[in-house]
Amino acid sequence: MLQPKKRAILYDEIKNVCKVVSYHLMPQEIDEYVMKGKKYRKLNYLEAIYMAKVVDRLDASKVYVDSPDTNPRRFSGEVKKMIDSNSLIVAEHYADRNYAVVSAASIIAKVERDMAVAELRLEHGEFGSGYPSDPKTIAFLREWVDARNTVPSFTRSSWKSWGRIRQKLLL
Repeated sequence: MLQPKKRAILYDEIKNVCKVVSYHLMPQEIDEYVMKGKKYRKLNYLEAIYMAKVVDRLDASKVYVDSPDTNPRRFSGEVKKMIDSNSLIVAEHYADRNYAVVSAASIIAKVERDMAVAELRLEHGEFGSGYPSDPKTIAFLREWVDARNTVPSFTRSSWKSWGRIRQKLLL
């Protein structure tokens, strides 16, 4: 809900007062799990795996998480099964609106994504937001494929928009 400039200011403040634990997943790792994983709701389960790693590193008695699952109770149960600690996991939709600590985590995640996207822009030029629904991003991807006949390594090939591009270009 915050503009990038405001998030960037808060980023440093949050890191100064909070223990921050981040994991950065590469597109290929996400694709591998989403396309070949055997667990239901594959992306949500991958998020639960990494959420459990964060919970274990935080070593807190109670943890609030923003649930990507339509069933937050199921999501908290998946995380709980994977943690080594006895932390209580409270999962809710829109937890970033209800708990300051989740808002702070969301700001950290968005700023770190913004920094990664900025590095990609330096290397590859303007490509829009980087989200698969963004027309500028889709146009960039089409141009990339036209020029190179391959999917860029810095994107998730499991995106539905890639499937549509592939169908049109017969990749």
